[in-house]
Amino acid sequence: MPQYSHDVVIVGGGHNALVAAAYLARAGRSVVVLERLSHVGGAAVSQSPWAGVEARLSRYSYLVSLLPRTIIDDLGLRIDLRRRRYSSYTPDPADPTRGVLVDTGDAAATAASFVQTTGDTGEAERYAQFTDRLAPLARHLFPTVTSPLRTRSAVRSGFEDRALWDAVVERPLGGLLRSSLGSDIVRGIALTDGLIGTFAAADDISLRQNRCFLYHVIGGGTGDWDVPVGGMGQVSAELERAARAAGAQLRTDAEVVAIGSDGDVEIGAARPQTLRGRLVLSGVGPAVLARLLANGGARSEPEPSEPPEGAQVKVNMLLHRLPKLRDDRVAPRAAFAGTFHINETMSQLDEAHDAAQGGSIPNPLPAEIYCHSLTDPSILGAPLRAQGAQTLTLFGLQVPHRLVANLERDAARSALLEAATRSLDSVLAEPIADCIYEAPDGSACIEARTTADLEDSLGMVGGDIFHGPLSWPWAEDDEPLDSAAARWGVATAHPRVLLCGSGARRGGAVSGIGGHNAAMAALELLSA
Repeated sequence: MPQYSHDVVIVGGGHNALVAAAYLARAGRSVVVLERLSHVGGAAVSQSPWAGVEARLSRYSYLVSLLPRTIIDDLGLRIDLRRRRYSSYTPDPADPTRGVLVDTGDAAATAASFVQTTGDTGEAERYAQFTDRLAPLARHLFPTVTSPLRTRSAVRSGFEDRALWDAVVERPLGGLLRSSLGSDIVRGIALTDGLIGTFAAADDISLRQNRCFLYHVIGGGTGDWDVPVGGMGQVSAELERAARAAGAQLRTDAEVVAIGSDGDVEIGAARPQTLRGRLVLSGVGPAVLARLLANGGARSEPEPSEPPEGAQVKVNMLLHRLPKLRDDRVAPRAAFAGTFHINETMSQLDEAHDAAQGGSIPNPLPAEIYCHSLTDPSILGAPLRAQGAQTLTLFGLQVPHRLVANLERDAARSALLEAATRSLDSVLAEPIADCIYEAPDGSACIEARTTADLEDSLGMVGGDIFHGPLSWPWAEDDEPLDSAAARWGVATAHPRVLLCGSGARRGGAVSGIGGHNAAMAALELLSA
């Protein structure tokens, strides 16, 4: 019998790995997490980007929707997720003195903003009907993501609105948006949910935009996206606490250089060591896992249908005050409290896709902004709060990794930062530069994080925040589900190696779902 150092060795220390480690350790299994960086949490961390400035930003991921309450309760996580009153504000790119404000606390004001912006007295009602129609889909699907995979037919048979199912699952998303909504600007508000980190057009036949859209509208069974109090780092800190309290061993500065199909995991660098697990869970992306398995002499994984490629730029800002809007009907505190859509009409999003497909940074760059500190000022030190400082996070869309892959890193950041600020300035009454806070050394508190930065700093191939193409949250009817790993959507070509990160079925976003499901499969296998 081989001698095992642990029941489970987990490679990578992102939030999913911490979820898996906590569940496994709580079940009495010996588990170790190996993270190459000096801290755990992966992309779900808070950092202070500017020296001498007491602001801890969620530097990469920033909102929570897909983290199931069952995981929070099972692991005893002490996290506070706050709902935002304002869903979104979208200035009209053609006339930024008017815009659509979706205020969940004031239906009359919301309806008036739709009329003022679109000139259509029925558009607010159509939008409300559209979101109401999606609600049963969220209630139907979200409870399934922490259970063994069901087949497509089984999931579909339990959903009454067959026309909606077909529009979301079988045909490009653009058709549903055109039939449900009457204006370019409101169609764009809906389409953005299909394009976060995803490079696609509304009518892309690959349906990658549909899969992204589906995950965005089912989170929590409601589709709401909430602000984590204390920043995203608080979520990872609680997961780390839960894993350690359960008895999991977390090792940082431990870079894995090879994984064997027999459970051997080789650590390199200054202190080389080989651990052997009865099972190995991979929190790194499938592309990285394939390289590590090859280094360990394992046979190759099947080639993915699409290579990993992120499609976003993230700009973090600290302001000494919120900027003025051209729309004097809306207060900046309301506009920035939800999701602030910039140059994101449906036609602009498709034009941006075509420009990027042709090798150009879109102009204008579609982007959306949110202000964490309006909902949760705790991420700022007391002096900054007293001064009225605020954070802004801008997420630019339709920026595939191919646009920056061959550029020098500073040049790529500069080009995308310029495109982002130019787009934002187009809907403001003043340049955003006039509002940027200055660090003690005189530098501006603004930074851009590109897909290349994600690849370099976090090891995400292609800067893909989903570790590859998103999958539907079910199994195909002819798909074999004859093993625990397959049933839970975490299988690889190697029975003793399971996926536990965003590359797992039903993975992606800060959800913990991949980690939960890998732990459930592992417990079945270890008990067999």
